[in-house]
Amino acid sequence: MVTRHVVVLPYDKNWAEAFKAIEAELKAALGDLALAIEHVGSTSVPGLWAKPIIDIDAVIKDRSQLDDAIQELNRIGYRHEGDLGIPGREAFGYEGKQHLMQHHLYVCAEASGELKRHLAFRDYLRAHPGAVSEYSRVKREAAALYPYDIDSYIAHKSPFIEKIYEELGI
Repeated sequence: MVTRHVVVLPYDKNWAEAFKAIEAELKAALGDLALAIEHVGSTSVPGLWAKPIIDIDAVIKDRSQLDDAIQELNRIGYRHEGDLGIPGREAFGYEGKQHLMQHHLYVCAEASGELKRHLAFRDYLRAHPGAVSEYSRVKREAAALYPYDIDSYIAHKSPFIEKIYEELGI
């Protein structure tokens, strides 16, 4: 799914409920394959401005279970898109999910560095209100500067994200 127009909105408490609806479908499909279904990304951080798209990491034990996860997700309308250039997470697109909020789904092995980064960044922001305020400002600025250029929007946010990763040692 490609973002055509970058829109950043104030935090919406309904995002947590939207995640739960998606999580329930994923848990039903993946069963014991899923060690966890994690709400990551900006919509998972109370108070943080975000694009209204839920980011989800479905966690499997290791890559040996990926084919089974692909098969189960395909059964409920998800299609595997590969890692999209980011090793450690496998992306999935979908159709026919109008009953759910727009979302990005990734499957990650439990030991994935990308999963660890997603969780560490989320947890850092949840624990640091000042960082939430600053990141919200950066995101609003990026959306205003690059409303139709997702790559530039992402590049504008990168120094803030990298600073946090550096602080976390990841």
